[in-house]
Amino acid sequence: MDTHGAASWAEAGHPEAEWSTALVVVDAQGYVTRWNAGAEQLLGYSAAEAIGRSAADLAGLHRLGQPGDDSWHGELPMRRRDGRRLLVSTSVHAASGGAAGYEWLLRAVDEPAWLSPGIEAQALSDWVLSRSPLALTVYDCELRAVRQNVAMRRLAGVSDEDRIGRGLGAVLISPDVAECEARMRRVLKTGRSEVDFLVRGRTSAEPDHEHVFLASVTPVRGRDGRVLGVCTTVLDITEQHRGRERLALLNEASTRIGSTLDIARTAQELLEVAVPRLADFATVDLVEALLSGGEPVPGPVTGSEVLRRVAHQSALEGAPEAVTRVGDVDVYPADSPPVRCMDTGRSLLHRQMDESVRRWMAEDLARGAKVRAYGFHSWLHVPVTARGTTLGVVFFGRWRRKEPFEEEDLTLAEELVARAAVCLDNARRFTRERTAALTLQRSLLPQRLPEQSAVEAATCYLPSEPGLGVGGDWFDVIPLSGARVALVVGDVVGHGIQAAAAMGRLRTAVRTLADVDLAPDELLTQLDDLVIQLSDEYETDEGAGPAAGEAGATCLYAVYDPVSGRCSIARAGHPAPALVHPDGTATYLDLPAGPPLGLGGLPFETVEMDLPEGSLLALYTDGLVESRTRDMDTGLDALGRALTTPADSLEALCHHVVEALLPSRPDDDAALLLARPRLLDAGKVVSWDLPADPAVVARVRAEAARQLEVWGLEEAGFVTELVVSELVTNAIRYGAAPIQLRLIHDRTLICEVSDGSSTAPHLRRARVFDEGGRGLLLVAQLADRWGSRQHATGKTIWCEQGLSGG
Repeated sequence: MDTHGAASWAEAGHPEAEWSTALVVVDAQGYVTRWNAGAEQLLGYSAAEAIGRSAADLAGLHRLGQPGDDSWHGELPMRRRDGRRLLVSTSVHAASGGAAGYEWLLRAVDEPAWLSPGIEAQALSDWVLSRSPLALTVYDCELRAVRQNVAMRRLAGVSDEDRIGRGLGAVLISPDVAECEARMRRVLKTGRSEVDFLVRGRTSAEPDHEHVFLASVTPVRGRDGRVLGVCTTVLDITEQHRGRERLALLNEASTRIGSTLDIARTAQELLEVAVPRLADFATVDLVEALLSGGEPVPGPVTGSEVLRRVAHQSALEGAPEAVTRVGDVDVYPADSPPVRCMDTGRSLLHRQMDESVRRWMAEDLARGAKVRAYGFHSWLHVPVTARGTTLGVVFFGRWRRKEPFEEEDLTLAEELVARAAVCLDNARRFTRERTAALTLQRSLLPQRLPEQSAVEAATCYLPSEPGLGVGGDWFDVIPLSGARVALVVGDVVGHGIQAAAAMGRLRTAVRTLADVDLAPDELLTQLDDLVIQLSDEYETDEGAGPAAGEAGATCLYAVYDPVSGRCSIARAGHPAPALVHPDGTATYLDLPAGPPLGLGGLPFETVEMDLPEGSLLALYTDGLVESRTRDMDTGLDALGRALTTPADSLEALCHHVVEALLPSRPDDDAALLLARPRLLDAGKVVSWDLPADPAVVARVRAEAARQLEVWGLEEAGFVTELVVSELVTNAIRYGAAPIQLRLIHDRTLICEVSDGSSTAPHLRRARVFDEGGRGLLLVAQLADRWGSRQHATGKTIWCEQGLSGG
């Protein structure tokens, strides 16, 4: 074969036959037939060495095209004589055809030296291995390191001698190693990169600090496209990641801490946010006054301090690191870190025990044992301060996490505690107000049930959850004249101290009206007027209580007579009472609902019925049967089932009903009054129908004295004869027929005189020369209590005498 230079090629019509262009002609069998000086310069072979040799053996050139192809442009890998490989920008053209097949003209541009593919690749390789800030490691197909750059060596802290030939676990201490190696194997198998995933772990350079890396795995391919290994690139984003984590933690704290106005819950929410993301163990200790709603002493803390453990949280189940149980108190010496923290108002960061801490641990053997057992190596004490007052201290400790607390962690802890401190102080203020409202409410509710013979009664009251405030539910058992008893339940609209105060006013009003012996419907009418007046007061005194129209209430008022066994009931918008019959079945009384108190202008209606002995009457407020998660009908069904449950006593049944229907913190206040009616023994009641004749007075006085002898109450004879004489005489003189005298032997001796006149007597002081007017005054002085009550057929004048045995 002949050698042709660039000039002869140009004469032959080949394009751009300059010395800077390598021109090579390859026949259809792949042998070189032409080779110019540019090819010699590019690949290092002379024309004599190249012509006649296989292009594949000579420069690594394989198949250039297929018959029918005219041209091809792209990059071809070539091999120089010295063994270096080049990626050369190439154009391939079909030069001629014939029986022997196509010849291919290969044109490779010889670029300037500084753009030479070989030189560029070398420079790029040097930069990646020496000066790139991105840490890089190349692994073979067995995931053994074959090369690492300077950035990786600096990041991992492992020399090339200790790194080459070893796996990922040689530089990364992390549970994520297995997952990372699984990614690398997937890249080897699929040839697809996996980029931008997070890896946590410690390196040999900093074994006590956990880092966060942004990593990618890409395949390393040979000239023929086969995957020969993988390359991992790693960027340390620990600070950026921690910054985002701190911001996320603060955002979460702003929504989670202070969801309720409960001090213990607020403290627990703080710790749930902080553990385990900031600390492995944390506690909240507060001054005792805070928990009762009192005002902590302002200013710094001096001397030893007694703090109550409000909450603690651990990364371990059950918080075994704790020395003090939640709810218990702990005494901290004056020189201990918690007290120094509260005294100065500044947080403390300890990475190792200083002298004062060593003394504290030596004195507190239990605490020192816990510190040593769990290996606490770093902790924070942060004061809980709100509005210039120190409320307590929060402890954060690390023992599972190897890295100690840093200043950034202290700043984060202070921000968390500062947010919680405001919520804790708000909870303290709410606790104080709620305590005052509960105290007021309890003082306005019956402290104990009065002694009476008409019913056996039991009551139960359960306030709502703290966040809702004190409600206005109430109940009452009021002894009435004639051995009767009034049973009352009511519910004031709203919550808070205003509702409790309104409840107290209504309860007092009910007792006052009951003392007048009004019928149930008349009593509710009077009470309705009072509620309207309260609404007017709230309307004129802005901010003093509920808005106009909101000072309403519901009420149920029942009067039971143990002599007749009859019960008179009226209700004002209140749930109907339940009646458990002697056979054990439970029903709800069909009563006119009546309007709620405070609407005005609408009538109330009294219903009378017989209550059989052995039955049970249940009066309650709507909070017992209705809630946010249960409608009224479902609650009434549950109440009916609970009331028919056998119980040892009425008190036990009362508590069973409340436990069956209500959670520990109900949505609303709930009151329950159970009453089992009794009938007085017929031998304890005696009555005489009297004519309107003054002569009958002596006879009935003697019969009354004889009845007292039968009852063994002779000591009450003198007063009883005087009272009977006066009351019967007044009924004959000023009243109307029919006239009746009735004596009732109950806990007291009751004397009643009834007549058909509705004119009520009144007590007055007689002048010196008056002939009458002293009888009623005499009765009032001799009896313990006296009064009058109206009924459908007239009135009844009554008086009571105390008995030595009663």
